[in-house]
Amino acid sequence: MEQGFFQVLSRAAFEDLLRSFPPLAAETLPLDQCLGRVLAHDLAAPEDLPPRPRSCMDGYALRARDVFGSSESAPAYLEIAGEIAVDRAPDFELAAGTCARIPTGGVLPEGADAVLMVEHGHEMSGTLEARKSLAPGENVMLGGEDARAGDVALAAGTLLRVPELGLLAALGVAEIAVRRRARVAVLSTGNEVVPPGATPRPGQVRDVNSLALACLAREAGAEAATLGIAPDRLEALRAALLAALETSDCVLLSGGSSVGSRDLTVAALGSLPDSEILAHGVALSPGKPTILARVGGTPVLGLPGQVTSAQVVMLVLVQPFLRHLMGRADAFDPLQRPVRPAELARNLASKPGREDYVRVRLEPRGGALPLAHPLPGKSGLLKTLLQAQGLVAVPADREGLYAGAAVDVWLI
Repeated sequence: MEQGFFQVLSRAAFEDLLRSFPPLAAETLPLDQCLGRVLAHDLAAPEDLPPRPRSCMDGYALRARDVFGSSESAPAYLEIAGEIAVDRAPDFELAAGTCARIPTGGVLPEGADAVLMVEHGHEMSGTLEARKSLAPGENVMLGGEDARAGDVALAAGTLLRVPELGLLAALGVAEIAVRRRARVAVLSTGNEVVPPGATPRPGQVRDVNSLALACLAREAGAEAATLGIAPDRLEALRAALLAALETSDCVLLSGGSSVGSRDLTVAALGSLPDSEILAHGVALSPGKPTILARVGGTPVLGLPGQVTSAQVVMLVLVQPFLRHLMGRADAFDPLQRPVRPAELARNLASKPGREDYVRVRLEPRGGALPLAHPLPGKSGLLKTLLQAQGLVAVPADREGLYAGAAVDVWLI
């Protein structure tokens, strides 16, 4: 299906199209290979965790009511009935007016409902002087407090960090179903683009985008392969796209800047079997000439050839999309961006109707928010990216921001 160039969609509408692609298939991996992966299905806890109440610290297991009102000046006195080992459950029950020594992680005996910290007690010939009042459950990990048997312990779409993996290990889960890593193919185009190791002739430029886009894809957790440079010839570009589609879950096409190259990209995509151009233009600056296509179910994104534009589109749209493909439930949530509050150093103009992402340099200020200095520059220049610590987003319905405005800087 052909569309005219720059039938521009809002970022939200473009994201809705990206969300229409389903997450990748699941694979089952050992737990020690799952760091940074995404849970494919809800996981119900196979057992209570902890299975029984356990002590949070070294001290004395006791009945809270036996030390009610105790203090340094008015301690309570309890008989020490025994000592609990950390590696087995106690085989005795606490009677009223008694306690038991307990280590961190030890299982509370029947009858006990609290633990007195060791520093709040003093032993005297088999008797404990308790110098602090306790409430039931104090200093105790209750049975099932981390997870209840049969309840959902982790929901599908959860990123598996160290805490989540620790919970799974504690529940006895040795392997888990996670979404596959996205295999991304990166292809640069343009007669003027040459490999980084080549000496460019006048009018030629070295290929920056293949490296940058592959690195940003890997940063999102995907696997990325660079497939070289396709010239501005329809059949050559078509053949390169077919080769990329054979081995990937997503193709990133970095367009050249030669005249007609964008039309050539659309023509090459449209010539592929079972293909559809879903969007051609997004209300984003830089990054307006972004293309989204579906070829036999595989997404293909045509990114601008200018290096800054391509990298901003990767950050704003493509990285979240790759996380979506890999199962992240919160992939498109802006709250996942690492942000730092700052104060805008000067007035910042913007054209309404597009979401404007402005590179900024941060200036630290003692005792105050850092100043965010906008870095104006053309989208083909690398300098503003090198100098920038982050991006400030100007909403599409604003004509700019005033100096002194509080802004959230998206750290990059």
